Amino acid sequence: VQLQASGGGLVQAGGSLRLSCAASGGTVSSYDMGWFRQAPGKEREFVSAIRRGGGIKHYADSVKGRFTISRDNAKNTVSLQMNSLNSEDTAVYYCAARQSWGSPYSGDYDYWGQGTQVTVSS
Repeated sequence: VQLQASGGGLVQAGGSLRLSCAASGGTVSSYDMGWFRQAPGKEREFVSAIRRGGGIKHYADSVKGRFTISRDNAKNTVSLQMNSLNSEDTAVYYCAARQSWGSPYSGDYDYWGQGTQVTVSS
């Protein structure tokens, strides 16, 4: 499956952005879909995931209550609505898909998109 992330940009603190991940060559509902991010000088970290099938959602503690992951089966996309952004959210955001079974929090996904930059100005 190929993944294309989009929607990043520059936003002021307190603002919102919506990231989208378009999949081709596979159906998003058949994969665990995740969002990860990597800030400069830091390791990649888990942000959110939505499980295949029933769509159970998971969030990192740092984004709970601010970010919402969703899946649109008709459009074959996964989105990440990000509200109340702050400077700590500045990073390159990656969407990922996993066909194998495993923890949604781990980084061992099978497929990765190219990343989209999110910059939050204070």
